[in-house]
Amino acid sequence: MTNKIALPIKLITREPAHAARPVPPEAFFICSAIFHYLGPAFAVLLFARVNVLGVAWLRIASAAVIFAFWKRPWRLFAELGAAEKRIVVALGLNVCFYLAINRLPLGTVGTIEFLGPIALAALGVRTIRNLAALLLACGGVFLLTSVRISGEPIGYIFAFANCALFVLYILLGHRIAASGGRGGVERLAMAMLIASIVITPIGLTSASGALLDPILLLAGAGVGVCSSVIPYICDQFAMARLSKATFALMLSLLPATACLVGLIVLRQVPSLYELTGVGAVIAGVALKRSAND
Repeated sequence: MTNKIALPIKLITREPAHAARPVPPEAFFICSAIFHYLGPAFAVLLFARVNVLGVAWLRIASAAVIFAFWKRPWRLFAELGAAEKRIVVALGLNVCFYLAINRLPLGTVGTIEFLGPIALAALGVRTIRNLAALLLACGGVFLLTSVRISGEPIGYIFAFANCALFVLYILLGHRIAASGGRGGVERLAMAMLIASIVITPIGLTSASGALLDPILLLAGAGVGVCSSVIPYICDQFAMARLSKATFALMLSLLPATACLVGLIVLRQVPSLYELTGVGAVIAGVALKRSAND
């Protein structure tokens, strides 16, 4: 007679896999801040071979092709109202930045670009501290512009025009981001596709030489990916989860990022006046934020 020994059976269960943590919106913003100026820095290197309008066309056209194959935005265009159609067109049309960095250092243009958002944020809350923040930002931009304004007035015209368009980008970007990161990206895809159609009669001739050179064509596509694909996507996912006040605070990284990218990629060493100007703009943002805390 055999004894049957009942062995305890241990049920082996797998621990539930931890749910993937969402990427923090700050990470999206930092990625956007780097590529926001890395792409234009590559564009400056390309200016020696391709006209500035040609580089701008390569940027928009290459980004439009990528977005078109990825999102096929024409399927959604008919669903948008007239106001939304104007928004997506406005988001794509900005060549002033390229015309400015063709004449001025990247760090200078990047800091002037930031004057609009800090002015908009400071004027939103009428306090003495916010007025001081605005004066700091304006003083910083004055230090930057006074260094070279006598030699490059046209460059500063384009830089301040780009500043105004950057404010429009932030306002419209937050509006379309309200539908969520994915919805915002789809509208940006439409913006780039429409912008490529509008700018082609102007920029295609300037870029014709690059179309016959595979290396230049690839370089132009790289500018488009770095300037208009990665930052725009990251901005949408950041805007969808950050308040306008927090997003405005984080924009204080942009002047420093522009100077850093200009130094590393373009060997543009900022002067003491320029560093002071950038520091004043960043201090203005910090002061503005502390007024809201």
